Amino acid sequence: MAAQETQAQKRAAAEGYKYESDSRWADYWSNVLIPQQMIDRPDVKRHFQLKFYQRYIDAELEVEPLSSLKDSSAPRMASSTQQRPVNTGSQARSTGGSVPPRPTPRASPQANSMLRLDQKTFQFLNNAWVVVMALVAYFPFSSRGLSDRAYRLALVGSAVSCAHGLYQQIRRPRTWNMEGLQEWLQSILPSKDFLPLIFSLLFFSSWSPIKFAVIPVLCRSLEQVVFYLRGNFNNTQLYKRYLQRPCELLTTNRTMLYMTSARAEIALGFTLIVLMVTPQRNIVLALIYWQLLKLFYRAPASAGYHQQTWSSIGGRANPLIHRFAPVLERPLDYVRNWFIN
Repeated sequence: MAAQETQAQKRAAAEGYKYESDSRWADYWSNVLIPQQMIDRPDVKRHFQLKFYQRYIDAELEVEPLSSLKDSSAPRMASSTQQRPVNTGSQARSTGGSVPPRPTPRASPQANSMLRLDQKTFQFLNNAWVVVMALVAYFPFSSRGLSDRAYRLALVGSAVSCAHGLYQQIRRPRTWNMEGLQEWLQSILPSKDFLPLIFSLLFFSSWSPIKFAVIPVLCRSLEQVVFYLRGNFNNTQLYKRYLQRPCELLTTNRTMLYMTSARAEIALGFTLIVLMVTPQRNIVLALIYWQLLKLFYRAPASAGYHQQTWSSIGGRANPLIHRFAPVLERPLDYVRNWFIN
């Protein structure tokens, strides 16, 4: 009895939880794969809200399986079948004694929806492709030709993923005049997929591959792959045996993943400066990329991680410059003002 009372209290707390004010619920609900005709059912949505509460807030909450919700619609289906007219003997004689052939069974809407490649599955497959190509590009025993090809394929996959994400969020301009295009561009610029799209296209168009550019692409795609696996395959045996611990590790260390991406992006800017004295120099790429780093420094999705990384670099470099090369302090102040303003 005590256990039942405890579960009743937990369920009441879960039902009273404000899911709409939790940003994780929107991401969780958008990655749930259910048939289209079940999305608007309140009992189905309540079931997944309890599953969300069990995963992120109270793991001891017991949630009934979704099959029990589907069984509740069985009496209604049975009553509807009982109301169907039954072919009598007179009806058979009126047709000459022949029984009409039964219609061929069609696939259920649920099976069709599971077989259809929806947008979320397309994003998952695309990001999984990026992760595989990025790992091949960094694999130490890959040939140079294979590594360069995997490098460009990873950037192409990242560009397609970002462009698809932008299209899902913002769609096309409402009107194709100047005002409509300006409004559309203003809605695209703050998006979290816009700067990674420019990043991927920029290094894909470079004639000389810089393998360091694959790290931010890998971090972004790896996060989305893990999020999809946890939301859709967490009950499968394959996930529980091989993927659960790595996915949980990456989820709990998501901040470290963002910081790794920011550090790689900043280190890539300094790499382009160092390459200026080598035959692989690309002045146009370096200038455009440092403008892109300024946008990363201000964008809401990446500003905190880039600013923290730059603060760490300044805290280590400024004392050394002040001690060994004080003549560089004034030029660096100009560069710092240009970058911040």
